[in-house]
Amino acid sequence: MRNNVKTAVILAAFGGLILLIGGAVGGTNGLTIALIIALVLVGGQYWFSDRIAIAAARAIPVTEEQMPEYYRIVRELTERAGMPMPRLYVTEDRQPNAFATGRNPSHAAVAVTRGLLEICTWDEIRGVLAHELSHVGNRDTLITSVAAGLALAITFAARLAAFAGIFAGGNNREGPNIFESLALLILAPLAAALLQLALSRSREYEADRSGARLIGDGEPLARALAKLDAASKQVPMNVRPEAASMYIVNPITGKDVQFKNWFQTHPPTPDRIKRLQSREWAR
Repeated sequence: MRNNVKTAVILAAFGGLILLIGGAVGGTNGLTIALIIALVLVGGQYWFSDRIAIAAARAIPVTEEQMPEYYRIVRELTERAGMPMPRLYVTEDRQPNAFATGRNPSHAAVAVTRGLLEICTWDEIRGVLAHELSHVGNRDTLITSVAAGLALAITFAARLAAFAGIFAGGNNREGPNIFESLALLILAPLAAALLQLALSRSREYEADRSGARLIGDGEPLARALAKLDAASKQVPMNVRPEAASMYIVNPITGKDVQFKNWFQTHPPTPDRIKRLQSREWAR
């Protein structure tokens, strides 16, 4: 419940930021056009999210004859959750990881990496798959797509407003002056990005909680996350930065920096493990 409330607050903050930019521009026509363009672009990506994600990951479909245990676990979990059976894939990546995609449960796909199959037990993989199916059941693709569209609209509108103010030479009293324009150009996209990342982290916590509830135990996922987090720091993975948020742990690692958690697509893994082991998901 707490993460769902946090999601609503973040989306509301997006709306507030859009209104703030509209006021700075001095009108809403340009902002409305930017929002429509952004939602159309991101809407197309959302509609074809499963095809895009599977192609980007170079995932290979597997049959039940090839991987009966994979199918058995997913079938058990989807029946328990009242969801249709998704398409199942494997990627040849050596880093242990997994993702789910699809605009709704009827158009879902789940993929695990070869590294995950090698390093985790089937009980731990069951925890991972419960997490990924929870993303599908929670409609996280829709939520994150809306957030991406709002962030894109904010960035686009901020640039329009900033350049309008700069080229006007600060003489337009109804719009922002040159200093306000520069501040808008820098701070509005940054604020939108931080809100988008905060939303991504919130949805990961919620998928952890929902996944643990689905199997009635948080320990398998906690053990898997510990293995995945350690391996991600040692085994590189060729993933585009904009696709990193769809994996269960961030496949791209970097140096520790101050305020790093603000700019992460995923919550700190030790915090996720602590929540799972403390049975916070059961409350």
